[in-house]
Amino acid sequence: MKRYQMYVNGEWINATSGKIDRVINPSNEEIVAEIQDGDASDADYVLSVAKKAQSEWKRVPARQRAELLRKFAQEIRDNKEFLAELLVKEQGKLLKVARGEVDVTASFIEYACDWARQMDGDIVQSDNEDEHIWIQKIPRGVVVAITAWNFPLALAGRKIGPALVAGNTIVVKPTSETPLATLELGYLAEKVGIPAGVLNIVTGGGASLGGALTGHPYTNMVTMTGSTPVGQQIIKSCANNMAHVQLELGGKAPFIVMEDADLEQAAAAALHSRFDNCGQVCTCNERMYVHSSVYDEFMAIFMEKVKALKVGNPMNQDSDMGPKVNKRELEHMVELVSKAKEEGATVLCGGERITGGEFEKGYWFQPTVLGNITQDMTIVHEEAFGPILPVIKFETFEEVIDYANDSEYGLATMICTQNMKYIHRLTHELECGEIYVNRGHGEQHQGFHNGYKLSGTGGEDGKYGFEQYLEKKTFYVNFG
Repeated sequence: MKRYQMYVNGEWINATSGKIDRVINPSNEEIVAEIQDGDASDADYVLSVAKKAQSEWKRVPARQRAELLRKFAQEIRDNKEFLAELLVKEQGKLLKVARGEVDVTASFIEYACDWARQMDGDIVQSDNEDEHIWIQKIPRGVVVAITAWNFPLALAGRKIGPALVAGNTIVVKPTSETPLATLELGYLAEKVGIPAGVLNIVTGGGASLGGALTGHPYTNMVTMTGSTPVGQQIIKSCANNMAHVQLELGGKAPFIVMEDADLEQAAAAALHSRFDNCGQVCTCNERMYVHSSVYDEFMAIFMEKVKALKVGNPMNQDSDMGPKVNKRELEHMVELVSKAKEEGATVLCGGERITGGEFEKGYWFQPTVLGNITQDMTIVHEEAFGPILPVIKFETFEEVIDYANDSEYGLATMICTQNMKYIHRLTHELECGEIYVNRGHGEQHQGFHNGYKLSGTGGEDGKYGFEQYLEKKTFYVNFG
């Protein structure tokens, strides 16, 4: 069993306290590795290192920074199988999904490199004679990146790429559940020669290490992917220092099947968007609305697909779904189904833990569909982040838009329809940041991944996401 250290200033170090934590394999509950349990003293050290390194890193031409990061991305690709297998062990995702995550991690960084020559400023006309106004884009400084456990490596790449290409330095804190593949990035950074202090990776609890990182006076920006309650705490933590905050938080995405939808296409998209990665995706199909005129036909197609899903060892190619990430998450699934049944829901399939045999250990839950759902039920409003799907009938477009907007979250919506009038109305009427039409979830690098309401602030990806990592400086130049 390997004991990982933290990667700080180009070196591997232990937590100052000497405390350690353990990473558990969700498939069999075995200990995968030990990690450092850092605290505020470690935060102070790593941020001072990152601050010092940033004064030199920002002077490196952006194209050179990008060339170094392209080598880093290639190392990630060259270690694809090792990193993918490590992701399976620490997170429980399917091996085929983990391989895709490694590829996406590298491509996030490569995409960011394309912006090295596009950090354009402006020259603006002045009202004064013999004067120019220059607006320049500059790096923010020290970035703290806090990542979630569902796609730990990809989320690290999503933040490392733009932060470093823009000229910032970064301190990455992965969750204690799934830090291992992210920590391995430190070895690859060493190999390609990323300067000491530019990329740092530390581990520890959110309340101790995380809070110290986000509230530190050396922190200029916090980018975080995780739960809404944690995001709210981060905003409060950053208030004293007025650090820029970029948050991608919870979601309760509706999946809408209109009366004119291609039902086979819709069923396949709904399946993918609920049960991929064991339902542990922020833009997942969390509540499904089906027009009453096609409800029976659609549900017959959909339920056949759900019942064919195979839960099993994530290393096996024929498995469709692995375990939940930890015991707490598994218990949340049990509680949600129990509450739904108390409120009058009917279990159409699944609804229980899987135990016995190969599932004697681990955090396994059945793919679950709930019927007889009404809009006021808990399961319609509380984020599941797991393989549980409530289904509701509706009658009109106006009704379903009201249902879709009836949520404290506003991250994504999926809708299946051929009616262009409906599609255009979504622009004005849906209260969410991403809309997927006639397909399941899955954003692209050149898009913009942002949420409304309690789903976050700032946004990531594309030109708008890259600009989050840049500050603007204005010069009034009088040459008269």
